[in-house]
Formats: sequence, structure tokens, C-alpha cells
Amino acid sequence: MKRDVKEKIATELNASFARAKVVILTDYKGLNVTTLNGLRSKLRQEGVHYKVVKNTLLVRASAQTDAALIQDHFKGPSAVAYTETDPVAPARVLTAFAKENEKFQIKAGVLNGKVLSVQDIKALADLPSREVLLGKLLGVLNAVPTGLVRVLSGVPRQMLNVLTAIKDQKAAS
Repeated sequence: MKRDVKEKIATELNASFARAKVVILTDYKGLNVTTLNGLRSKLRQEGVHYKVVKNTLLVRASAQTDAALIQDHFKGPSAVAYTETDPVAPARVLTAFAKENEKFQIKAGVLNGKVLSVQDIKALADLPSREVLLGKLLGVLNAVPTGLVRVLSGVPRQMLNVLTAIKDQKAAS
């Protein structure tokens, strides 16, 4: 590759890393092209970019971004997954892919300036989706006023029960 092409790739990656919410570094050694293309397809459906890049270019591209925190892991065959939207999506897809393919390994990641270990990435993958979390939050927020209405309506209901019992007692006597 010519120098100007390398500089262009490093500049584009640097801009992408600067905007990315999460960057996950993987080792793809031992996988064939068809398998990697299947992974790329799954990641693309989730809005995640996946690139195989030389380590020297990764070092240049990660300069002055959060991705620079994982430069120690830029050894051996490296590919990087990053997204500007949902930080859980790449973790979920890569973790599932790693379970299916023993040769595929997740090295490390960065989320909002914090280095993620492999265990952290697996924990991130286990989180429910954003929609599920918002649904749970809505349920909790809805439960408070509903409970208040039940408590407040209980007083008149009990009063009505007392009055009905008095009426029944007078009618019986």
C-alpha cells in the first residue's frame, strides 16, 4: 500500500474512532473469508463497522481518541468493530460469534473512555436491548401513580362498604 493510501485510511479511522461510542478489538486468525463476511453482514445489520487493519495503522488511527487506551492489545492479526449508535450491539454480535467459532477471539474494548476486558464485553452483551430497558422504566414510572390512585380510591370504597353494612343492618332490624 502506498503511503498516501495508508494516511487516508488512518485519518478516516481516526475520525470514526473519535465519534464511536464503543470500539472492540478482535483476533480473527484461523477464520476463512466466508466466515468473516458472515460476521461483517451480521454487524452491518446492527449498524456496526468492522475493519481488518494493520496494527501500525491502528496505532496511528487511535491517536488522540479513546481507542488509544487499548494500544497494548494491537498485536497479531487485528480487526476492529466500532459503532456510533448502540454500544451493546457489537458486543452482543461478537460474543455470539465467538461462541460459535472457537478460533475467533475478542481482545479488548473501549466504552466512553473506559477500557473493557473480555469479561466486561460479555457482560455488556448480556444487557437487554434499549427498547426492553425503556419498557421496564415505563412500567416502573407507571406503577407509582397507579398505586397512589388505588390507595386514594380505597378510602371512599371502605366508606361505602361501611355505609352499605349500616344500611343492611338497619334493614334487617
